[in-house]
Order: sequence, then structure tokens, then C-alpha cells
Amino acid sequence: MKMISAGALFCALALATCAAADERMLSKHATVKAPLDAVWNAWTTTEGVKTFFAPDARVEARPGGPFEIYMNPYAESGMKGADDMRVLAVQDRRMISYTWNAPPSLPEARKQHTVMIVRFKPAGEGETEVTMTHVGWGDGGEWDKAYAYFDNAWDKVLANLQKRFVSGPLDWTEWLARMKAYTEKK
Repeated sequence: MKMISAGALFCALALATCAAADERMLSKHATVKAPLDAVWNAWTTTEGVKTFFAPDARVEARPGGPFEIYMNPYAESGMKGADDMRVLAVQDRRMISYTWNAPPSLPEARKQHTVMIVRFKPAGEGETEVTMTHVGWGDGGEWDKAYAYFDNAWDKVLANLQKRFVSGPLDWTEWLARMKAYTEKK
């Protein structure tokens, strides 16, 4: 058996660390004024997602299950939002990961999927810390536009999650009317 020198091992670990550090990612955090179970259920069920994330969804928190978020439920199939996304892994009340795509306005980036990892942990009495990590980005062109889009969008999603537990579920009535009118114009 050939031995690896300590220096070679150090260099290999340093290169791996540098490669990981170079990976472009978005990381967002929020503290939600609600118990862990309530926040988990809001993020990992169809009914829960519709209270803060989007007006319609199809979510099954199991590996291979759908994680579809429909920002425009009136749009044609494949153009509703996060159509055909799949859950990758679940650790009950701790973590869910799933595939994600770019918005329909960025068709080249939308052809490929990135990965979302959402972690949950208690953060004091009746509060939950939520951390979103979005990885798997390409470089240049529409990838850069998608990255900028989600850098802004994830802040809004987390703000909506916080709002949902302070003032109740979001009312999507006005949003749905705009989406319906937009879709009918096309």
C-alpha cells in the first residue's frame, strides 16, 4: 500500500477547500416567530406553501416527491413557476432539499436545475431559524441574471414566511387576478 505524505494530503485538502469556497451560492437566514413544527409544515406541505410562498403548489416532503411552486397557476404547464421540481432529501423537521429552476423569463438557465437546501432549527422560545442555501449555479449570461433574481426573491419569500406567522396567511386574490389577466393577454 502506497502512503500519502502529509504535505500531499494537506495540498489535496486545501484544493478541495478552495474549490468549495469558489462555488457560487446564495445563503439567506430568517428567524420566524413560530414553533418549529408550524414553520416546517408551512414549508413542506401544499397547504402550508400556499400561506406564504405562492398561490398554488404541489408539495410532498419525501425523496422523489414533487416540490412544485406555481407563481402563475393559469400559465401553461411548464411555465407556472417551479414546475416539475423534485424533493432530493428530507430530515424530518430539520432539512429539506429540492431541485429548482430559473423563472420562465430566463429560458436558457431554466433548462437546467439548481439545488435548494432549507434547514430549520429552534431559535428560542416559540421561534425557528430558517436557513436557505441555493447552489449549483452556472456562470455568465442568464445564470448571472437568475442569481441576481433569486438574491432578491429569497429575501421576499423569507419576509413572507415571517409575515405569515405575525399577521396570518397571505391573501393571493389580487395576485391571482393579475396573473389571470396577464395569461389571458398572451
